[in-house]
Amino acid sequence: MEKNNVDYSPLLSPRGDESASKTLSSSLVSATKWTLKFFICVIFVLWTAFIFFQPAKPVKNLFSAWKELNRNSPFGITGSFFVVFTAPLLIIAFLAIAHLNLTGEDLLQGKKSSKYPRFRLWTFPVLIRGPFGVVSATELIGIVLFLLYVLWATYAYSVNALGIISESDRSSFREKSIFMMKIMGLRTGAIGLMCMAFLFIPVSRGSVLLRYIDIPFEHATKYHVWLGHLTMVIFTIHGLLYVIAWAMEGRLVRELVQWKDIGVANLPGVISLLAGLLMWVTSLPGVRTWNFELFFYTHQLYVVFVVFLALHVGDFIFTMTAGGIFFFLLDRFLRFCQSRRTVNVISSRCLPCGTVELVLSKPQNLRYNALSFIFVQVRELSWLQWHPFSVSSSPLDGKHHIAVLIKVLGKWTEKLRQRITDADAQKDSSVITTSVEGPYGHEVPYHLMYENLILVAGGIGLSPFLAILSDILHRVREGKPCQPRNILLVWAVKNSDELPLLSTVDMETICPSFSDKVNIDIRIYVTRESDPPLEEGYTHKPIKSSFCPMASDYGMSVLVGTGDNFWSGLYVISSTVGFVILLALLYVYYITPFHIEIWWYKGLLYVICMVASVVIFGGLVVVLWHNWEKQSYLKEKSNNENVDHKIHQNGSLAAKDQSQVSIEKSTVVTY
Repeated sequence: MEKNNVDYSPLLSPRGDESASKTLSSSLVSATKWTLKFFICVIFVLWTAFIFFQPAKPVKNLFSAWKELNRNSPFGITGSFFVVFTAPLLIIAFLAIAHLNLTGEDLLQGKKSSKYPRFRLWTFPVLIRGPFGVVSATELIGIVLFLLYVLWATYAYSVNALGIISESDRSSFREKSIFMMKIMGLRTGAIGLMCMAFLFIPVSRGSVLLRYIDIPFEHATKYHVWLGHLTMVIFTIHGLLYVIAWAMEGRLVRELVQWKDIGVANLPGVISLLAGLLMWVTSLPGVRTWNFELFFYTHQLYVVFVVFLALHVGDFIFTMTAGGIFFFLLDRFLRFCQSRRTVNVISSRCLPCGTVELVLSKPQNLRYNALSFIFVQVRELSWLQWHPFSVSSSPLDGKHHIAVLIKVLGKWTEKLRQRITDADAQKDSSVITTSVEGPYGHEVPYHLMYENLILVAGGIGLSPFLAILSDILHRVREGKPCQPRNILLVWAVKNSDELPLLSTVDMETICPSFSDKVNIDIRIYVTRESDPPLEEGYTHKPIKSSFCPMASDYGMSVLVGTGDNFWSGLYVISSTVGFVILLALLYVYYITPFHIEIWWYKGLLYVICMVASVVIFGGLVVVLWHNWEKQSYLKEKSNNENVDHKIHQNGSLAAKDQSQVSIEKSTVVTY
C-alpha cells in the first residue's frame, strides 16, 4: 500500500524536455532575428554610404568601372543601376519580411521594462518649436545628414565642373557661365533624384519597411513632407539653371519643347516639373489649411510627375528612384483592392455631444492593436473623401467588429450625423455604405509595456485611450501579457454633454472588480461650465441610435499590409520577383536583340514593367489571399453559429443606459 502512495518521477520528465525544447527554439529564433537585423543594417549602411559618397571621385570612378563591366550584358547600364540603387532596398524588404514573420503575433514577448529611465534617441525631443515641429534626436540626425549630402554633393560637383572649365578652350566669361549652369543643372538633377529615392517610402502606409522599423504611417508622413520640400527645391533649381542657360543662348522655347530620342527629353521634364510644382505649392501649410481638397486632388498629379520623369530621363537613370516608387505602388494597389469592398455598419449612434459612433464588421483574422486607425469612406456622402479615425475599440472587445468615434466638426461629419438621425426616425437600417482602408498604426503595442501610464486627452482625443483602457482590462481578465498597473487618465472637455464618451467602455463588464488588479484614476475637467447640470451629478440626453444586422459577406477586407505577415510578405515577394522577371524578359527578348535605344521609350517600358508586376504577380497573390479569407470566414461561421446573437448582446454595440456610470468611484469631475 505504501508503495502505491509513493510518487515516482522519471529522471527525465517530459516537462523538462518541453521546456528545453522551447528554450532551444526561442534561442534559434532570437539568433535568426539578430542575424537578419545585422544583414539589414549592413546593407542599408553600405547603400546609403555609396549614395552619400558617390560625388567623390574614387567612388565615381568605381561606379564607372562597374557600368563599363556590364555595358555589354543583356541588361546593359540599366542592370548596373538596378543592382546598386534598387536591389538593396528589395533585399532589405525580403529580410524584413522574414523578421516580421519570426516575430509573430505577440510582440510583447521578450520585451522587458526597466526600472530606470532610458535615453532613446528616437523619442528624445531636441527641437520643440520651429519649421519642422517636434523633432527627436534621431530625426535631427537624419535632417543633418540629408542637408550635409546636398551641400557636399553640390560642392563636389562644383569643383569638378570648375576643373572641366579650366581645361576647356572656352575663353569668354559668358560661355563659361553657360557651361557651368548646364553642368550644375545636370548635377542638381542627380542630387534631386537621390532625395526622391526616399520620397515615396514614408507614404507607403502598409510598407514592410515601415513596419520593420515600427514607424506608423501617420508619423512617417512628416518625413515625406520634409523630403518633398527638399526635393522640389532642388528640382526647381535644376530647371532654373537650364532655363537661364538656354535663355542666354537664345533658344529657350526650342529647348523647352524638344523631345529627342537619344538622351534626355526636355518636354517630359518640363511637364513633370510643372506637375511637381503644382503639388508643392498646394501642399504649403497656408494653402493646405485654406483648402485641403485642393491640396488632396492636386496631389494625385504624382502619377504625371512619376511617368513623365521616366520619359524625361530614361530607364537607367529612373532606376535610381525606382525602389521607393515600387514600394508605393505595392501599397497603393493593395489599398485599391481593399477599398473596393463594401463594409457593413453593425450599429451607429449619435451621442449628445454630437459625436457619432460607428461599429464596423470585420473578419476574425484581421489583426490590429489598440493604437490603430482606419480610413473610412461613406459613399452616400462622397466617393472621393477618405477620413482617418482612431480605433476606439480593443481587438479583444469582439472578434467581428471594430469601432470608431467621429466628432462632428465639418460638412462631411455633419452630413453623416444627419443621415444617421434621419435613418433612426425612418427606421431605415441601410442608409450608410462604407468602405475602409486599414487598420494602420504601430507594430508594437507600446501601451502594454509600461507599469505606469499617464494618458492626457482633450475632447474626441479620448478615442484611442478608450481602446487602450479596454485592451488593458481585457488582458488583465484573460491573463495575457500586460504591464500597466497604474493608469492616470486626464481628460479635458468643453461641456458636460461630452462625458458620455467615457461610458462607451463598460469597465465593470469587461473586467469585474478590476480595481483589485489595476488602479485606474480618471480626472475630468469641464472647462466651460462652473457647476454640474444636476446636483447629483451630470445628466445625459437620449442617444439617437440605429442598428443594422451584420451581413455575412460585408466585413472589412484583410487585404492590408498590416493584416497578415505571411500573405503581405508573399505579396511583396511575388511582385518583386515578377518585376525582375518582366525586366529580364524585356531586355533579353526585346530591347537588346532589337537594339532599342530610345531613352524615353525605354523609360516608359520600365514603368509599365513596375505596374504590370504589381498587378499581375501581386494580383495573383491578392486573389489567393482573398480566397483564403473567404475560406477562413466560412470556417469561422461554422464554429460560431451564434456570433450575431452575441454581438447584439455586446454592451459596446447596443445603446447603453448612459445614466449608469460604472467607474464613478475612480472618476473625479472638476468644473
